[in-house]
Amino acid sequence: MKTAGWLTLVLALFAGVAPARADWRPRPFELDRLNRKLSGKVVDHTNSHGSDRRVWSAALNEKRDLYVYLPPHFDASRSYPLIIWLHGYAQDEHSFLDDVVERLDEAMACGKLPPAVVAAPDGSLRERSGRRTPGSFFINSKAGRFEDFLMDDIWSFVHRHYPIRPEREAHVLAGVSMGGGAAFNVGIKHRDRVKVVAGFFPPLNTRWVDCHGNYLANFDPDCWGWRTDTSRGREVVGRFYGVVTIRLRRLLDPLYDRRDPATTLQEIIRENPIEMIDRLGLTEGELDLYVAYGGKDQFNIDAQVESFLYRAKERGLTVGVGYEPRGRHDLATAEKLFPGMLEWLATRLAPYAP
Repeated sequence: MKTAGWLTLVLALFAGVAPARADWRPRPFELDRLNRKLSGKVVDHTNSHGSDRRVWSAALNEKRDLYVYLPPHFDASRSYPLIIWLHGYAQDEHSFLDDVVERLDEAMACGKLPPAVVAAPDGSLRERSGRRTPGSFFINSKAGRFEDFLMDDIWSFVHRHYPIRPEREAHVLAGVSMGGGAAFNVGIKHRDRVKVVAGFFPPLNTRWVDCHGNYLANFDPDCWGWRTDTSRGREVVGRFYGVVTIRLRRLLDPLYDRRDPATTLQEIIRENPIEMIDRLGLTEGELDLYVAYGGKDQFNIDAQVESFLYRAKERGLTVGVGYEPRGRHDLATAEKLFPGMLEWLATRLAPYAP
């Protein structure tokens, strides 16, 4: 396989989706075809289906794509819970159409999940640049004010244009991979507006290393360290098939200036969910938390998650867990874990069903 083909495959695996052409974009009629299959409906606020309906982002100073899903039998005179779905690294909002919306639609149609409005914004660094683009992690960084885009621009737009229940208990942040970590990050910061947080394969301890400085080691509470050196840009943080590697610089360089190691480290600490629970004083009951992950994750997210769970337990925080012992960082594992997340989420949203 040529180098470009390997890269597309690896990034697709990182994002948790099947390989696809890096320059693929939906043609105008494809959203209509999808909507004919759904019991609910996806509303287009993008520039992908014949007209430019994008949302203006003051935080990013540009228009941005957004899909909004309306549940079966949607009634604008009633108020609905809100789920904000955050995509993975090297993805954009189209992954919501590819991998998520039909599963949510089926769950709502058959009563396994209460009706909810779902917003899926584009958090890629360079809009319309395809799946080879590095991810924003939905944080404010040198790449742009993506947290503000999410919690100011998208939040306000959805609440202005759709009937959303006001209670924070009816507001959910959820996502996969990069988006799962962002759900925890943003949820902890904005728990005045959000009560429910769920993530698949979320990077919850971005400074994880063992006591020997090895990032790829399994979690061991008796051999646990903290990353303090971000200068080794070629360090391997993901490995596929034993030969295809993802290096640290690919994740950090778009967001941080590694030429200033002290500032970079402080910025990573500030955005690291496991450290945020202490720094921001998260207490039991403030958030409903759920994490789903696989034990054979190619990015060693299992060690990140397990260190987070260990620290959360020390602080007396309850976290729901879905676990697949042989699960990978891929769509097949997410499909196995999805029913457990739906069941957990349904109990939280049931009191706020329209």
